Amino acid sequence: MQAIILAAGMGKRLGDLTKDNTKCMIKVNGTYLIDRLLSQLDSLNLERIILVIGYQGEKLRTHIEKQSRNTPIEYIYNPVYNKTNNIYSLYLAKEELQKQDTLLIESDLIFEDTLFHKILNNPYPNLALVAKYEPWMDGTMVRLNTENDIIDFISKKAFRYADIDNYYKTVNIYKFSKEFLRNSYVPFLEAYSKALGNNEYYEQVLRVITLLERCELKGLPLEGERWYEIDDIQDLDIAETIFAEQDQLQRYQKRYGGYWRFPKLKDFCYLVNPYFPPQKMCEELQANFNVLLREYPSGMGVNTLVMAKNFGIRQDYVVVGNGAAEIIKALMEHSDGKIGVIYPTFEEYPNRQSEEIIAFYPQNADFHYTAKELMLFYADKDIRHLLLINPDNPSGNFIPLDELMDLLAWTQQRNIHLILDESFVDFSEKSVGNTLLKNEVLETYPHLTVIKSISKSYGVPGLRLGLAASSDKETISFLRKNMAIWNINSFAEFYLQIYSKYDNDYQNACKKFIAERQRFFEVLQQVDFLRVIPSQANYFLCEVTSRFSSTKLVSLLLEHNLLLKDCSTKTGFDGKNYIRIAIRDAEDNNYLAENLKKLQA
Repeated sequence: MQAIILAAGMGKRLGDLTKDNTKCMIKVNGTYLIDRLLSQLDSLNLERIILVIGYQGEKLRTHIEKQSRNTPIEYIYNPVYNKTNNIYSLYLAKEELQKQDTLLIESDLIFEDTLFHKILNNPYPNLALVAKYEPWMDGTMVRLNTENDIIDFISKKAFRYADIDNYYKTVNIYKFSKEFLRNSYVPFLEAYSKALGNNEYYEQVLRVITLLERCELKGLPLEGERWYEIDDIQDLDIAETIFAEQDQLQRYQKRYGGYWRFPKLKDFCYLVNPYFPPQKMCEELQANFNVLLREYPSGMGVNTLVMAKNFGIRQDYVVVGNGAAEIIKALMEHSDGKIGVIYPTFEEYPNRQSEEIIAFYPQNADFHYTAKELMLFYADKDIRHLLLINPDNPSGNFIPLDELMDLLAWTQQRNIHLILDESFVDFSEKSVGNTLLKNEVLETYPHLTVIKSISKSYGVPGLRLGLAASSDKETISFLRKNMAIWNINSFAEFYLQIYSKYDNDYQNACKKFIAERQRFFEVLQQVDFLRVIPSQANYFLCEVTSRFSSTKLVSLLLEHNLLLKDCSTKTGFDGKNYIRIAIRDAEDNNYLAENLKKLQA
């Protein structure tokens, strides 16, 4: 068995990283791609490794020959690398291809060691490693039949998004027998190159072969093994995250979302409604995609009207934000004077605050507190503002409506501006019945500003929608002036426009969620190293009581593509071991619970 590596290309899409180096000489987490690949091949007891080099080929060769390898390495030079595609690189190796069984590998890949063992241990002689199509993938796609025969190679022109459920992406690692190469592939390679030239790809030859009546090439699907193809700087960024050995958790956390780029990752960190929006609503959005993509959204005047309609409040009380985060930034910058903050908290608020913070720390293990405790604590603190997240994040503590009204009256008497974030209130036991987004409340208490994240409650974080509501004209005027003229996009606006048709679906989704939260709470209590704190939100704060630190536990779960929030570094926990677990649907919740229970052994 030999290996042939195609490494002649210029890698222009990597910009400055390949200005003076070929693609396989870029580093992923400090290691050159070619060094990693050659080390993996070195462990396979191959007869030889052949590199087809071109762009910066001598520099690559010099680098390789400085290192000691067990496997002999030979080189073939492609002098017209800048005028041809990889079919010509393989054409130059046609004589060597016919001498032995061959592993064919492209040099811009990073993958687990197990991929080589997977393909070599399979008895079928002619195989292409393939992976089920995922949105990040580009390049050669194939179709398989029930016997895993490759029945078609899909060109970019023939690619149809309607068919993606049937597509597999070639990983660009192949195993070919000497007989297949000698009797099928090389003859077709020569004929294809002669007929159509050298500015093609070697997969085109495989496509021709699969059109024959007797298929000799099978696909070998991956089963969750890690791999990535690096064509540009974004690919490199993602690959460094997937294959990080020391700081993978920090790399994920610093992305602040965008986890759709990692389709296997189950996000128990960010907080959304798992049961809304319904499929029909998604289909309505999709049906209007082309129009919304090509048309400008409305400005604040129209969007406040639509938002106010959905919540049954006056338009002049409402500000629409690009997520609640945009509103939080503007509001906190507008809030001068001392502010009362209950810790631990959602730190976007204090991080945006330049004035003095008067902190309240609950004096119990569950971080529980009441309205009465807040009033007693802040009675002599001379604060101008009080921030209350209800239910609280990350504790899940909830102040019931009757107590909240007492706090409203108390803060009004003392001329304290109450900032109430009720992003999670619809998940509480009485759901939307606990909201203060009511005209009579806002009018009676003009010192109240209510903030709500539509992303969290309504399961649409990608739309970036939030609102603030107050009858205080100065506050609303300031916030509106601090928003861009088009601060939300057409998709978000259209969502607001059609929401009322799905209001019953939303209320049913909240009921379904509340039932799942109770079930999941009981399941998590069976994990012997967790103390699960009751919550009225869509997450649980849990103390890690034994076996692991919170950081270690979160890192171990990440190995199973489970991302949780390590709270140990947040203010208010004093470095103690707490994690926050978002509540997803029953299937995902059970998967997390199973992996937690495995760690008990």
